[in-house]
Amino acid sequence: MTTLTFSPSAATVAVAAATVTSSPRVPFNPLASTTLRGFVSFKKLPLRSRGGGGALSLSVRAMSELVQDKESVVAASTSFTESSNTTTPCEPNHSRTFLDARTEQDLIAGISKEKEAGRLPPNVASGMEELYWNYKNAVLSSGAPGADETVITNMSVAFDRMLLGVEDPYTFNPYHKAVREPFDYFQFVHMYISPLIDFKNSYVGNVSIFSELEDKLRQGHNIVLISNHQSEADPAVISLLLEAQCPYIGENIKCVAGDRVITDPLCKPFSMGRNLICVYSKKHMNDDPELVDMKRKANTRSLKEMATLLRSGSQLIWIAPSGGRDRPDPSTGEWFPAPFDASSVDNMRRLVEHSGAPGHIYPMSLLCYDIMPPPPKVEKEIGEKRLVGFHGTGLSIAPEISFSDVTADCSNPNEAKEAYSQALYKSVDEQYKTLNTAINHRRGIEASTSTVSLSQPWN
Repeated sequence: MTTLTFSPSAATVAVAAATVTSSPRVPFNPLASTTLRGFVSFKKLPLRSRGGGGALSLSVRAMSELVQDKESVVAASTSFTESSNTTTPCEPNHSRTFLDARTEQDLIAGISKEKEAGRLPPNVASGMEELYWNYKNAVLSSGAPGADETVITNMSVAFDRMLLGVEDPYTFNPYHKAVREPFDYFQFVHMYISPLIDFKNSYVGNVSIFSELEDKLRQGHNIVLISNHQSEADPAVISLLLEAQCPYIGENIKCVAGDRVITDPLCKPFSMGRNLICVYSKKHMNDDPELVDMKRKANTRSLKEMATLLRSGSQLIWIAPSGGRDRPDPSTGEWFPAPFDASSVDNMRRLVEHSGAPGHIYPMSLLCYDIMPPPPKVEKEIGEKRLVGFHGTGLSIAPEISFSDVTADCSNPNEAKEAYSQALYKSVDEQYKTLNTAINHRRGIEASTSTVSLSQPWN
């Protein structure tokens, strides 16, 4: 999701936020207790029909029962829960404003109530309200049955998690494991993102290579996906489009993620559901000169975490060596993969080669900007405006690209580094063009080429 760089004096992998605590607090969520009456677990949910705009989520009825079970929520909020890594305190003082919401009016009034009570900063409150209307318009445009209720149930949980994140901020370690219990943030993200994907107009390129990749991971090999990056929803799009055929990938992928997605209150609950190698992006390294040294030291810690992971084998790492999200051409409005930073690509290659386990690097392409488009330009301040849309998405992968094959005729290391980066970028760009033809030009499966075979694994 961001750029990985090295400096001559120190390893600079763009990385995780500030001070790492020894046991960060994972808030207890009464919704996740399987002992509650009316609870339907987020885990191992079956794929629902993809007709209309489809969604993989809790059924509206089950979610309604869950949210309405007030007495069980109160009882559960007085208990403590043990997790594998930390003792998780309860949430006895956590406001139930959004869990009690039944209507749109309840949600909007709840935002005002929490702001007036001082539990929500004004900027966060205004961002939540704006997000609500954008999400509602997107989901309703899908035409899916029960869209109104889906909006209320999904946003009530999302707002509850955002409020909890303000009340009791979560600290991300350099390597963050997805929080799956007692509240399953991974499936929460799926529940929220899936109604935004038009599965009828979404495609996966070369799904057989993803299956091959899964086999290699199970054999102890390391895999690095070199890819473009389009939206905050990218990891969820990968998981959802592969869930029917390659669910192992979605649950085990580790994303190299910039610090913005682990500091923005509206984004943090979604980031908690992913495996992250947290980094400070090269694009924002010098935003505050006083923090540059701290950021570099934090990035060095993350580099060590990544190296340790790779030495253990069976690691799947996704990185966008452009250093951030794609942006449209300002003159044409056309989207395209942002250029890769050759040093970032080379650093990942060297990490893989020195891990001691067999390693492979694959070029992967994503097209999903319409469901959560980024700001037109890179912004320094945290708290970007979040637009949301209902749209087709695409994901494609090509065969791994060998460094030795690409660079056999190169005369020096710098030339080899550039050649390898360009070979990967060319593949990502070619795949992207195929996805664009299939989705935005409505050619569908017919857009397949000799190198990109499109399919819809969920059908």
